[in-house]
Amino acid sequence: MFELKFQSFGLGQWMHHPFRRLGGLVALIGLSLGAAVSAEPFRLQTPQGVIEVTALRPDIVRVRLGKATLPVDESFSVSPERRHATSPLTVSHDGNLVVLTTAALVVRLDPQTLKMTVLDSSGSTLLADADDADVAFRGQGFELRKHIPADAHYFGLGDKTGGLDRRGGSFTLWNTDAFLFQDYSDPLYKSVPFVLSADEKGHAFGFFLDNHWRTRFDFGRSERDTWVIGAEGGPVDYYIMAGPDPKAVVSAYGYLTGTPPLAPRWALGFQQSRWSYPTEAEARAVAGRLRSEHIPTDVLYLDIDYQDRNRPFTVDKAAFPDLAKLVHDLKADHIQLVLITDLHIAAPNDPAYLPFTSGKAIDAYLKDGAGNDYVGAVWPGPSVFPDFSVKTVRTWWGSLYADFVRMGVAGFWNDMNEPAIFLTDTKTMPLSVVHRIEDAGFSPRKATHLEMHNLVGMLNSQATFEGLLKLEPDQRPFVLTRASFAGGQKYAATWTGDNSSSFAQLNLATSQLTNLGLSGFAYVGDDIGGFAGAVPSPDLLTRWIEIGAFNPIFRDHSQKGKARQEPWVGPPEHLAIRRHYIEERYRLMPYIYHLAEENSRTGLPLMRPVFLEYPQTLGRLAGGGQPDFGLGGPFLFGPDLLVAPSATPESPGAYQVVLPSPGWYDYWTGERLAGVSVTEVPRLDRLPVFVRPGAILVKQPLTQSLTETPQGPLEVHVYPGPDCHGELYWDDGVSYGFQRGAFLRQDFTCKSDATGLSVDLGARRGAYVPWWKTVQVIVHGKVAGGVKITVNGRAAPARFDDASQAWRIDLAGDAVGPTEIKLMATAP
Repeated sequence: MFELKFQSFGLGQWMHHPFRRLGGLVALIGLSLGAAVSAEPFRLQTPQGVIEVTALRPDIVRVRLGKATLPVDESFSVSPERRHATSPLTVSHDGNLVVLTTAALVVRLDPQTLKMTVLDSSGSTLLADADDADVAFRGQGFELRKHIPADAHYFGLGDKTGGLDRRGGSFTLWNTDAFLFQDYSDPLYKSVPFVLSADEKGHAFGFFLDNHWRTRFDFGRSERDTWVIGAEGGPVDYYIMAGPDPKAVVSAYGYLTGTPPLAPRWALGFQQSRWSYPTEAEARAVAGRLRSEHIPTDVLYLDIDYQDRNRPFTVDKAAFPDLAKLVHDLKADHIQLVLITDLHIAAPNDPAYLPFTSGKAIDAYLKDGAGNDYVGAVWPGPSVFPDFSVKTVRTWWGSLYADFVRMGVAGFWNDMNEPAIFLTDTKTMPLSVVHRIEDAGFSPRKATHLEMHNLVGMLNSQATFEGLLKLEPDQRPFVLTRASFAGGQKYAATWTGDNSSSFAQLNLATSQLTNLGLSGFAYVGDDIGGFAGAVPSPDLLTRWIEIGAFNPIFRDHSQKGKARQEPWVGPPEHLAIRRHYIEERYRLMPYIYHLAEENSRTGLPLMRPVFLEYPQTLGRLAGGGQPDFGLGGPFLFGPDLLVAPSATPESPGAYQVVLPSPGWYDYWTGERLAGVSVTEVPRLDRLPVFVRPGAILVKQPLTQSLTETPQGPLEVHVYPGPDCHGELYWDDGVSYGFQRGAFLRQDFTCKSDATGLSVDLGARRGAYVPWWKTVQVIVHGKVAGGVKITVNGRAAPARFDDASQAWRIDLAGDAVGPTEIKLMATAP
């Protein structure tokens, strides 16, 4: 370890600097033997405090600060493997400054004040302490002050409301049951202290504060040019990630806190829910109506009314006399059942309620100040709460799902886990409630709810996910959680919570979902149509379903007592439009599933702000427009589809869509657009969607469920342009067979020049045998001339349809094993 100790603030004073790994002592003043390189952390101790800087990778440095000693090295978000990774760090000096350098970052540290400036490898400043900054420890807490450059933008922080850019806002991270939240509400359900910063010069960095106490991020609201980061307690422990671009930052954050595991494919289909479908008969009727109306659907949810007196892990036998048969019959119709299981456990005088008695037997519940089980009021009445910070309690919780899993229930919904408590002013339990931290990698200790509050939702979903995996080791779990923390994406999908039915909420959802994606949570959605409030108008519900078709999680959900809002509700012409968009999502599933698999490897979200792929849009766009970081507006679904709803969807007024570059295609017509600016006149049946020039999108024949086998050819849609490429990933959609080689991966490219267009569907990789026996290649934009096709180097028969510009290729015996298809369309 590099270590400097200062008796006073003068560099000329006594200090020692042992380089233990290098052997021997280095000169005292200014490291006069020159720069030294080590993979060990650099530590500096002064009367001002102690600081440690570690390079985890060339693009990630970790900074820890303490008053006299460093905080305990523990984390619920970053694994020991990641926290303790090291990369070479060069230590040198520049005058009175200590300079720490990696291949991607430079940290300039003033040992007298502990002020720090972080630069990228080109010398551009990424993050600098404010001029008046110091190490401000305040009681149990602290405050950091960073400078805000004039052209900086800030994104992330999970599901916070307001526009996409956090600059000018102040936010509190404290998980809260925020029923009927609005675009100004704060705090909300999740706490994710990660910020992606990008400026208009093309620089980007990430900042992750690994502190789960109640924290505050103020991006120039209180002081115009100062970013204030504060916490009520806990460690000063943060990570800085260099870009160079926003995508690299998001992937680096995924490296730190984990990427979401690949979800079961059915979870990407349309999901129908309501609080509640209170009887088996009604649940069957809803499923039957979805099938009779030919609305593709994969999931039906049951909210708390399926339970006996709202007690988790029970079934109301009067309302649901045979839940196992319901599960079986729905599966036969290719519909998965997802059940809600809130984290509270009813506390009755009833020895027959095994979830309570079995938890009591292992002392599973949180304690009040007197050492008794804490009891709070929730849906079942008086309830106790598992202490998920104890590993054995998480294991016990996971075992409670065994009966449901044996029935074939496909997934579980963890709600109310902020945790929400009734009959209290704070909406949660007293901050004096006691947790016991007992887990590998942590020193056993007691902690108050003041410290642990923000972790409860994540640890609840971790217990559910790991329990399901233990019960069915080769089945991918599906868990949906309302509350979470940084790293919770490893265990559960999420949604934005109890929104309301309004066009304002529809607009708000776009900025919430894209910022959640930047914050690690790729599987995100909102309650389509709005959970509470007024009944959505037919127009509002239709437009919400249109946009929801291009969201990662696509769930229609509303509260009891409110008029119904299933897709068939309203005039027949609305049902036809809604069905069309749901069907289009199902046709796009090969593209969407590839995005999900990419996310599991890279952390890149499915739903993305435009600047993530096109950082130049942070500055002045090619068409002369300024970036719009307000509510609503365009977003990307993967790298290749730009979805451009009106920012005022309730208005009939025309609006401009500014594309990142010329040559994009209209998704619905295939027409190539000449410029970068498109005028859209709102139509109820048209959500503007555009395709990147150079994209190759893969689609499949329509099915009513993603567990059905499609009938017909695989469609490869080619949109000629620069950097022309696409990718196909496929597997069985439910198991972990892909980890054993049972997958199919294929890269597609195309090139165009004066002689015509060539399309190469590269060799397959992996052992999975897919459903398709025929490939249909559709080239958008007119291409004239002949075509030459080879399959595995041999000429192959193909049929060409001039109207659709499609070549239909029969793979025949080449459907099994590596298959390469080359198509050449020559100019006349």
